[in-house]
Amino acid sequence: MSILNIVDFAQPAKESVEYMPKAEAVLAGNPSQLVHTHFASPCGQLAAGVWEGACGQWTVNFTESEYCEILEGVSVIRDADGTSKTVRAGDRFLIPAGFKGTWEVVEPCKKIFVSVEFKA
Repeated sequence: MSILNIVDFAQPAKESVEYMPKAEAVLAGNPSQLVHTHFASPCGQLAAGVWEGACGQWTVNFTESEYCEILEGVSVIRDADGTSKTVRAGDRFLIPAGFKGTWEVVEPCKKIFVSVEFKA
């Protein structure tokens, strides 16, 4: 392995995909999303990149554990009981696998993510 294998987020992503949450998950707005994948492991269990989200709210069900660092914007994450956490530029946190609730983008949001999916 060489220095060329180091993933530099300042370089263009290997893959960029625009998508919408499933229609039944959308609760408000038009939350289009864009994922720039900078790294995906060959086994498919580890991914890292930059995510961008437009204003809106949708349900989430994390099957992976995900580290997030908010670069821009404001989002509100709510658990199934309605307890909320507001995250904004500079915030860093980890969402554990098994978290269910909603994600609401209040101001267009951009985050760095590193996700790990543990497969049985």
